[in-house]
Amino acid sequence: MSHTPPATTPPWWKRWWRRLPPSRQDRFATLGPLLAVLLFLAAIVVAIAYLRFEEIDREREAVTRDVEYAQQRLRLRLLERQEQLMRLAREIDNQALDTEEFAFQAETLVSQFPELLAITWVDSRRRVLSGYTSPSAPVALMRSVGSSLSPSETDGSFDLARDLRQPIYSRPLADNDPRSARLMLHVPLSEQGRFAGTVMGEYSVDGLMRFGMPPEIMARYAVALLDDSGTVLAGSLQTAEPVLSFLPWSTPSLEHEVPVSPVGNGLILKAQGYRTSQDIVGSGFVGVIGALSALTVWMLIGTWRHTRRRVQAQQALVAETNFRRAMENSMLTGMRALDMQGRITYVNPAFCSMTGWTEAELVGRTAPFPYWPEEDHELLHARLEDELNGRSTPGGFEVRVRRRNGTVFDARMYVSPLIDPKGHQTGWMTSMTDITEPKRIREELSASYERFTTVLESLDSAVSVAPLGSEELLFANKMYRLWFGTRGQGHRHLVDLAGNQPQPSMDDADPVDAFAGMPTGTLTDAGVENAEVFVQELDRWLEVRTRYLTWVDGRLAQMVIASDITPRRAAEEQAARQTERAQTASRLITMGEMASSVAHELNQPLTAISNYCTGIISRLQEQRISPEEMLVALDKTARQAQRAGQIIQRIRAFVKRSEPNPTLSDVAQMVNNAIELADIELRRQQVRLTPYVAARLPALMVDPILIEQVLINLLKNAGESIVQAGRPLGERLVELRVAPRQLDGEGVVEFEVRDSGKGVPDEMIERIYEAFYSTKSEGMGIGLKLCRSIVESHHGRMRMENLYNGTEVTGCCFSFWIPVAPRLQPQGSSDTAANEPLTDTERAR
Repeated sequence: MSHTPPATTPPWWKRWWRRLPPSRQDRFATLGPLLAVLLFLAAIVVAIAYLRFEEIDREREAVTRDVEYAQQRLRLRLLERQEQLMRLAREIDNQALDTEEFAFQAETLVSQFPELLAITWVDSRRRVLSGYTSPSAPVALMRSVGSSLSPSETDGSFDLARDLRQPIYSRPLADNDPRSARLMLHVPLSEQGRFAGTVMGEYSVDGLMRFGMPPEIMARYAVALLDDSGTVLAGSLQTAEPVLSFLPWSTPSLEHEVPVSPVGNGLILKAQGYRTSQDIVGSGFVGVIGALSALTVWMLIGTWRHTRRRVQAQQALVAETNFRRAMENSMLTGMRALDMQGRITYVNPAFCSMTGWTEAELVGRTAPFPYWPEEDHELLHARLEDELNGRSTPGGFEVRVRRRNGTVFDARMYVSPLIDPKGHQTGWMTSMTDITEPKRIREELSASYERFTTVLESLDSAVSVAPLGSEELLFANKMYRLWFGTRGQGHRHLVDLAGNQPQPSMDDADPVDAFAGMPTGTLTDAGVENAEVFVQELDRWLEVRTRYLTWVDGRLAQMVIASDITPRRAAEEQAARQTERAQTASRLITMGEMASSVAHELNQPLTAISNYCTGIISRLQEQRISPEEMLVALDKTARQAQRAGQIIQRIRAFVKRSEPNPTLSDVAQMVNNAIELADIELRRQQVRLTPYVAARLPALMVDPILIEQVLINLLKNAGESIVQAGRPLGERLVELRVAPRQLDGEGVVEFEVRDSGKGVPDEMIERIYEAFYSTKSEGMGIGLKLCRSIVESHHGRMRMENLYNGTEVTGCCFSFWIPVAPRLQPQGSSDTAANEPLTDTERAR
């Protein structure tokens, strides 16, 4: 019995290879040799780099070992000198040395060891007792006996030796040239347990380098002594980097540094290996291998690119064919081709979709075609004859087309000859577009235009549009034609009156368009500009609004809308006159209410004048007065008369009716004038007024009489509120505060009146500014209304708030502020200000 061996499954990589298309298989087959060459080159480079890194590691170990050996030699030399100085210190401590013997031994040591510059005996007060300095030492080290060392000379090492009682090395010290740096060693001295000074030895850093460094180290390396900031103090270092240092076989800079003990991190020994020549043989070997590998890679890439171009050409041909077919199928315009006899040879899917017939049902058909409406056969036959004979209009023609389901739509057809690659005409190509929706939109736009024109014609305002710098009138409604006729002079006249006509530049003027180069985008984006003008020809006040726009033909135009505001201007003037009369009446009422207080205030100077005059007459009759005494009495009488006159002049100025006159006014003077009048009534009511006026307040562009009226009204109301609240005399207080502030980034001056009355009930707060509404039984209700109108006419604001102590109302605060910026112009100051339209609050004034 035979057995069929089971089918074995090929490995995964074979299955993956078989699933790839031939083009991908060719690409992977080409990449195999390329990858092998690159791997071979990488292996050579890695091997050379590994061997080079091994060599560099050995060289670095040698540098480290030699530098540490040199550091030990320097350390031993420093320790030997330190031991000799400590021996001198012990002899001084044992009083075995005097200053002369110390100088002799110091001279012996300095002469024997060239790195020593000086040895000095310094007492606890830094005075030099004895010492010796090498003749080759700098002049700054030549210290005389009895001189003192400054703290900067020892760099704090003297203090450390005193505190720690052990030898201390200083940081390397250099005056100007780092090459003249020196070290200090302070060995402390003690006398019966107390610090008695130091034996100070000074080393030349350059001498340590020259006499303490082993010659074999100096021959093999560039050696230098550095401070903690890296400054070279002795020796020299290499600075240039090796050429091609980034290559693995290049020679890197070999260096090593260690701190010199026992000095510490303040003195560092650094050595650099002298650079040898580049490995020319190794570099050349690697270069040859790289060049051969690059050549092989270039040949493989060339073969791969040639194969890829062939594949790309095939793919481009297929893609072009598919693209043209997709473009024809995705077009929304129907395409139909006819031969020279009028037979359909081609239709695209859009044409079939429009008509409802398939390509098979249309190709090969002759007239009459199935998509022709029966009632239009004669017309369409004539159109076809014109098309076949080349008499079609370039702009196309409009026809009706019937769908397969019987519905009819409007279409527009364009005809062009069909030329083959040899230049011969083989038929006619017709494109068809469904214009049913555009035609409907065009009809709706026409109806909308008619409605729009009807609305504009029925407006009570004159509307006109004209190009800039031209008297041509692009549009004018019925009201414009009624006022100004059918020409553009009226439009130009309104623009000139409103002052909104831009002036063309006279430099390099364009002979065609004087406004060429103007920023039309900025003009059309700008908002509407308003102006109120008086037209003498019509005897009317008109509100003129202008706006720049781009006309339908692309020209920059200006639209003007003029509305008749003559009745409104008359009403505003009447309201302004009524407001002015109300302000004068309010001041008269205020003075009437304060009449008794003013009379009492005037009675005092008049009584004083009468008394002075009676006394003078009596003493003159008795001849008991000297000329000097008479002059004093007459001077006092004159001052009282002046005081009475000032009160009367202030009252007359306050109640005098005059036109509003904003001027630059001093705030302190306005406040003082208001206090003089208001304080009369407050003193009668036994209310104490406390003013707080800030220094150096800016001048305000206001009408001072109107601002004084507001302040007097608020102060009088505050006093009446305190009296109505029945406050005891000690609590009858009114505060007037005037100070500058910043409000929304704008500088203002705030006026604040605080009283200790009973405040304003919550239900009345919303109505206190209403006309003829008052919280007082005898009030007329126009005071606060006028106050707020006056403040707002000066571009300010007024507010009110109750003052609380817990839940109890302890008073009321009225405040208003006036902007510092001179928004109001003085009367007659400029013609521009007189022509500017007034705001509502300014008209109220």
